[in-house]
Amino acid sequence: MTTTTPHEPPGESALALPAELLVRMHENMVRARCLEERLIRMNKQGDGYFWIGGPGEEAFNTALGLLVHKGQGPAYDYLHLHYRSSATLLAMGADPVDSLRQMKNTASDPYSGGRNFCNHYSVRKWNVVPVSSPIEVQFSMAPGTAIANKRAGGRGITIVQGGDAGTAEGDFASCLIWVSRPGNELPCLMIVTNNQGGISTPASEQHGEKHIADRGKAFGMRTAVIDGNDVETAYRALEKAMDYVRTERKPMLLEVAVSRLYGHSSASGANLITEEADCITLLEKKLEERKILPRAAMDELRARTTQELLEASKRVREEPQPDGSTLYDHVFSDRDLVHDAASRGNGAS
Repeated sequence: MTTTTPHEPPGESALALPAELLVRMHENMVRARCLEERLIRMNKQGDGYFWIGGPGEEAFNTALGLLVHKGQGPAYDYLHLHYRSSATLLAMGADPVDSLRQMKNTASDPYSGGRNFCNHYSVRKWNVVPVSSPIEVQFSMAPGTAIANKRAGGRGITIVQGGDAGTAEGDFASCLIWVSRPGNELPCLMIVTNNQGGISTPASEQHGEKHIADRGKAFGMRTAVIDGNDVETAYRALEKAMDYVRTERKPMLLEVAVSRLYGHSSASGANLITEEADCITLLEKKLEERKILPRAAMDELRARTTQELLEASKRVREEPQPDGSTLYDHVFSDRDLVHDAASRGNGAS
């Protein structure tokens, strides 16, 4: 077991990614940031009830989306994400306009049919398990799909991601126990994106351990702590972690240092925080220094994407809301089956 900290980075030459990949990651990160900023504006304009998202986590989440073994069923990766994972979904190929639909709660929202908050994704064809609002419940679900991965064989793994404050929940401890049982280890990559704060509680007042990843050592798990604001560090470290879980069929706990650039959610104002590191700014500095992209091209990309999402939000505003007759669709079972069961129950009484 080895632990790497953000204070001990490998040499830059060993981490350097191809220019084409850096450009692709930059495009996705900018698209994800512009999407989150449009969602914030929609919320403040009354075109949505609540915003929560991941500005500041785009570097790591983009890397995750690009590295996932995407598909449906236990031969592929299962994703138990949280509500700061928009960049992951976009990197996997999701349409950002669909996120606007979920914010507006339109019937055309493909993730929840207008029933959930923004960034609560659910994509069955990609094994993206429905994102839930209750904190950290995804960690108690992850062992189930990891068991399916193990039984199916192959290289499919389970990836579960949550924030630092949520690790205080019992679901996180349950996951540590169930994925690490000697002789019954599961191919599960546990990820904690640490932005140093809960809803309103700073990490310094909650965590007695130096690193959250250290908890995995007690369970015999490999652990690592990485800088998630650096795209190359994030990509290389995540690639290595996923390869370990795929090959060894054993769990790993990865802690990722990230920023929180617009606060916790709309409940805390969703205003820009300029004191924290911005992963996009850091990447754009690299792109300029290595003469991969000029400043003008990067500015044009952001302006164009911002305008495209503005126009899309205007179209989404005119799309229909869910009809009341669909209230019970996609809850537990087919609506007609639920109705038939209710009718039989009434007849029996």
